[in-house]
Amino acid sequence: MYLEIWRFDFYIFFSIHFLFLLILGLVHHKKIRTFLTFGYFFFVGISSVFINDDANYSNYFDRFSNNDSRVVLKVDKVLKPSSFHQKYQVKVIEVDHQKTRGLALLNIAKDSFQKTLKVDELILVNSTFSEINSPLNPHQFDYQKYLKNQGIRQQIFIGKSDFLRLGFGSRTLKGWAEQFRNFVQFSLNTHDFKVDEIVVMNALLLGERKEISKELLTDYSNAGAIHILAVSGLHVGIILILLVKIFSFLTYFKNGKIVQTILILIILWMFAFIAGLSASVVRAVTMFSFLAIGQQFGSKRINLFSLFSSLFILLIFNPLFLFDFGFQLSYLAVLGIITMQQKVYHFFRFKSKIIDFFWQISSVSIAAQIGVLPLSLYYFHQFPGLFFLSNMVIIPVLGFVLMMGIVVSFLSICKILPPFLADLYGFIISLMNGFVNWISNQEAFLWKDISLSFWLLLASYVLIFFGVRFLQNTSTKKMLLFLGSIVVLQSVILFEKFEKHQTKEFIVFHKTKQAVIGFRNSNTIEIHHNVDSLQQLNSVINPYKIGENVEVSFKKMISNVYMFENQPILIIDSLGVYQLENLKNSVVILQNSPKINLERMITAIQPKIIIADGSNFKSYINRWKITSQKMKIPFYYTGEKGAFRMKN
Repeated sequence: MYLEIWRFDFYIFFSIHFLFLLILGLVHHKKIRTFLTFGYFFFVGISSVFINDDANYSNYFDRFSNNDSRVVLKVDKVLKPSSFHQKYQVKVIEVDHQKTRGLALLNIAKDSFQKTLKVDELILVNSTFSEINSPLNPHQFDYQKYLKNQGIRQQIFIGKSDFLRLGFGSRTLKGWAEQFRNFVQFSLNTHDFKVDEIVVMNALLLGERKEISKELLTDYSNAGAIHILAVSGLHVGIILILLVKIFSFLTYFKNGKIVQTILILIILWMFAFIAGLSASVVRAVTMFSFLAIGQQFGSKRINLFSLFSSLFILLIFNPLFLFDFGFQLSYLAVLGIITMQQKVYHFFRFKSKIIDFFWQISSVSIAAQIGVLPLSLYYFHQFPGLFFLSNMVIIPVLGFVLMMGIVVSFLSICKILPPFLADLYGFIISLMNGFVNWISNQEAFLWKDISLSFWLLLASYVLIFFGVRFLQNTSTKKMLLFLGSIVVLQSVILFEKFEKHQTKEFIVFHKTKQAVIGFRNSNTIEIHHNVDSLQQLNSVINPYKIGENVEVSFKKMISNVYMFENQPILIIDSLGVYQLENLKNSVVILQNSPKINLERMITAIQPKIIIADGSNFKSYINRWKITSQKMKIPFYYTGEKGAFRMKN
């Protein structure tokens, strides 16, 4: 997808497939056939991306949309709302009476009296699609890239009364699943559960996380238990283990293993339906469906084969799953458990069955954590030191919590849930929330702002891979490979340190209504600003600090003239002062909407470049841009192009 080397039409696309298969059928030389097979599988991956990319089709909606087009949208997914908008993933099924295809992001201005749209609901709007903005400051979360990996390239903004509901289109399994989930939620809400109890129940049982407060999410994240709140591989794996034990009696009958597997698969997919058939749930159930089948053969190799088979099937179905960090974490966690859990478990032996049980649970958690640790640090930049304790307490009881939750939900739907059982379940959820909150507050054990580059991520997994192979079979060759991987990791660290110490940089950050600039020298950066709130400033600076792994110091902006590598930098603020000596051919930064005659300033200073940051009025910026183009001076607006960076 990143290279986009497959810009050909479907006729050529199918012709290449036919040619590959024809050659494979005619060639009998083993090595040539193997080489061609690898080439064909590579092309299958390209083909899968090509087929799944709506933009490759002639009826892609962007080819027909104009200003104020008449657009019919079908809600595909209800997303977590922002501060000002309700958000939905929608299918664009019609533009100006033309049948179309493609996904878009729908943003509707919030209204407390407006009912939320439902999956499969149709709405009519007259509006214009726009591009999704890329991040404006270095190392900030790239929402544009994230949505592109979901197949979404365009978005649309409408007011709370700028659309017409058209009812429901053809119902999908996802729509029926959401309707059933809403029914379960409504039945649970009739009981006297606390807010934090009901939102955790919805997350555990139904995969619904939109209503979870930021504080509660932070608690679970800091405790290393955020995976508890997302119906994913952990939940499905626990349900699989419980189902295997429940139906174990069937193995004593003829063909009992086959019957057991069929029943398990049916129940797993029923759970996926109840949990809303979200992408993460479908992925997890697919993965564990293959593992359930593989377990019937009783071999670790079969388990690995099943895991990679499910990976292959899912990526053929939707290759963009590969770029979803939930997908990556799930498979790495399960791969870690399959390959490392037994080795970790056998490090210690306990005679007490109770201690041995908890150690077995802990060994699963440790193996999974080893598998996902580098990726977690790369994405989330923190490591919860007490994850071991939180998982050792929560995971053993999670199976009970899930099964009891299913019983409570069923009884609630049937309107026969005893109040004492509802109170008991709510009390258990509150205890879990309280324990997680206590773990989260042990800040001494939470390591934040950890920097891990992409190359360091790859080197870490090379080390883990060869380390696991060496532990599985301690041969001389594998020991040398393991030691070589350590050398590779050290080399990457040393190279990044050398590169960091060579770096000098001047940056104009983008901050709405405020001014922030930075001077970096080696592994430190000095920030000059006029921001009152340190929290607001950190939201801009922290991603750069972590991404570049530098130390930060802050100063209030008191000067209008700076120097960077013999390059004068002049700041023209609201006072409009620029008539200073020896500042010709300088970098000029316009801040706080100065009322100046730009043509006169350009004539007097002859600036190298003019930069306008986020502290200026948009009307001023548009006028300055036209004047700069007229006088052939480069103009840079951080609100369009992102932070301005000048390196040595």
